[in-house]
Amino acid sequence: MKQTKLAIIGAGGLTGKELTKLLAHHPNFELVHVTSNQVDGKHIREVFPDLSHLPDLKFHKHDAPVPKEAGIVLATPNEVSLEKAPQFLKEGRKVIDLSGTFRLHNKEKFETAYQFVHSEFGMMDQVVFGLPELFREKLKNAHFVSNPGCYATSAILPIALLGNLRKEIQGPVIVDAKSGVSGAGGRTEEIKFAYTNVYENFRAYKILTHQHEPEMEEYGFVGTEEKEIHFTPHLLPIYRGILATIYVSFPKGINAELVKEKFQSAAEKEPFVRLYQTPEEIEIRKVQNTNFLDLGFRIKGNTLVIVSALDNLVKGAAGQALQNLNLMYGYPETEGLVTL
Repeated sequence: MKQTKLAIIGAGGLTGKELTKLLAHHPNFELVHVTSNQVDGKHIREVFPDLSHLPDLKFHKHDAPVPKEAGIVLATPNEVSLEKAPQFLKEGRKVIDLSGTFRLHNKEKFETAYQFVHSEFGMMDQVVFGLPELFREKLKNAHFVSNPGCYATSAILPIALLGNLRKEIQGPVIVDAKSGVSGAGGRTEEIKFAYTNVYENFRAYKILTHQHEPEMEEYGFVGTEEKEIHFTPHLLPIYRGILATIYVSFPKGINAELVKEKFQSAAEKEPFVRLYQTPEEIEIRKVQNTNFLDLGFRIKGNTLVIVSALDNLVKGAAGQALQNLNLMYGYPETEGLVTL
């Protein structure tokens, strides 16, 4: 059977590496092109010696010609995606962008959060937000997908799955989340993410200024009145995984059975959502190296507390991208992900 060709632009980073690993075991996709300006010319097995079944490929620079008919995954910094996405779309290719460049539909919020001018904002009407649990049918016909952020996914899904109960929420919603270094900026060799500054340490960062906060607001409340979200991320001394604690207030007491019904329904029909009986059962180690989002909740008075966990490199990035690729190309959504 003929395989679908794919190229990863920026495959040398953590997310690119994770997707490369997933695609190496996928029966329907063939990785035919990888780029990295840092390791240009090196063989992929030399760069990723810890991975198995890798294709016989060498890294090229980002500007190198891409084989015809190959779909594009952009695992690049925001400014690079801003340049590359329009180019590949003009060539008639399908594109998934893992950066944050095409996630927000409010230009002012985007430029405040990401600190640069968005020169291609007219393209936002072409983009489908790549959260399958919310936009599955649109993704099946999409040519341009913006993959969600990792922190954002950990909060958007639990909030959105409340459905019509969201109308009763009394904002702001408080999201308190903790991530390993690979989800908190560890893609670059910044000293604040170095081993000596993370080991035996724990701290908050980007308090109320993180770029995923407006993303949570836009998509957590899609289809209903948007509520304000206050988000504080923290850096854990681990490599991968996110655990989020979400505090949702209602003007009066909320029925626990109604909440359970919403989450249970999602867990039964969504292949990568798992509901636990108690929030204490939600742990990072249960989701590491999987595409699952786990959640549990408890209610006290008019406050609903939801705890969620996911692997920021899989469900928070590469695994979710593969879900989207499967949908875009007509393959089973769980293909290449269920045996992780």
